[in-house]
Amino acid sequence: MREISIITEFIKLQDLLKFAGLVETGGEAKERIQAGEAQVNGEPCLHRGKKIRPGDEVRFDGETLTVRYAD
Repeated sequence: MREISIITEFIKLQDLLKFAGLVETGGEAKERIQAGEAQVNGEPCLHRGKKIRPGDEVRFDGETLTVRYAD
């Protein structure tokens, strides 16, 4: 499990995947999310603009990410 720190209230799912280095582009993120490759809190998520807040868990491409506020 990898923790991603943010300074904003939330981060969009597609932006999180790019920020974490799991996809190269927003276009790739869009296609892979819409193909059902992402899970948010254990549920499939097909919405690339899904707001991911601290405490949420994202599973994608064999990785598990959690989001927290930066100190």
